[in-house]
Amino acid sequence: MAVLCLKLKTINYKLKLIVRRKGDDIMNEIKEYSEKIFEDIKHIDENGNEYWLARELGKILEYGEYRKFLPSIKKAMISCEKSGQNVKNHFAQMDVMVDIGSNAKRKLKDYRLTRYACYLIVQNSDSSKPVVALGQTYFAIQTRKQELSEKEYNELTEDEKRLYRRNQARKGNYNLNKTAINSGVKDLARFHNAGYKGLYNGETANDIFKRKKLRYREDILDNMGSEELADNIFRIAQTDAKLKRDNVDNDYTANSVHFKVGREIRNSIKRLGGTMPEDLPTPERSLKELEKEIKKLKE
Repeated sequence: MAVLCLKLKTINYKLKLIVRRKGDDIMNEIKEYSEKIFEDIKHIDENGNEYWLARELGKILEYGEYRKFLPSIKKAMISCEKSGQNVKNHFAQMDVMVDIGSNAKRKLKDYRLTRYACYLIVQNSDSSKPVVALGQTYFAIQTRKQELSEKEYNELTEDEKRLYRRNQARKGNYNLNKTAINSGVKDLARFHNAGYKGLYNGETANDIFKRKKLRYREDILDNMGSEELADNIFRIAQTDAKLKRDNVDNDYTANSVHFKVGREIRNSIKRLGGTMPEDLPTPERSLKELEKEIKKLKE
């Protein structure tokens, strides 16, 4: 929360700097800045799905008190219902623990929001605020751009599922790296190895690389099937969430958290009778090869 408040203090200052620029420079910087402030508060769940928390969004949109932000949320929910959408799918009520000082926390109501919900909220917020105007542009462009329904996902081929999951893993790792650094991680390679060792029964990234018999500089995530990628997306999302939830602030604890999360996921797979990730087959073609083929077809 302290980090979020610090960001808020810089928003108006940075917006003032932006408007002093001219022409294309202004548009490019606005695009980059709006993406950053709204992507920075995005979360990724265990299935690789993105979401935002209403209290965090309200702070970014410069609502000093959550109760003053609630009318915008309620109006957005009405708009959602009128559009024929299931409101609960986009505005899921949940409890969050919030720091109230002196190492104490309080349980408060919050909403887990989809990108579409955020779009509706900013459309119903105070557009006189520069950051709200940025949000309207950002969410209008990005809403549902890369989302797939369950039905659409099930209709994909295995290779298409791999490409979709790989993109989720890439976004998840981007967020995890930021969280890890904020949590005191000094060596990201060692940090990621801790997670792999927990999930893969002691194997490091290099061990996985060798077992899969990959070529020099091939990425192990590019050589996983959709099920193995899903296991890793779960590891990535849960580690990101736990580092934040536990306010981890040192390298040793962060590595320990990543290892324990990986191990817990491994144990869950075992309890459910699933296939261990190291026993899942390695696809014949890497995703890099598939992407090259797709690119040639488009030319």
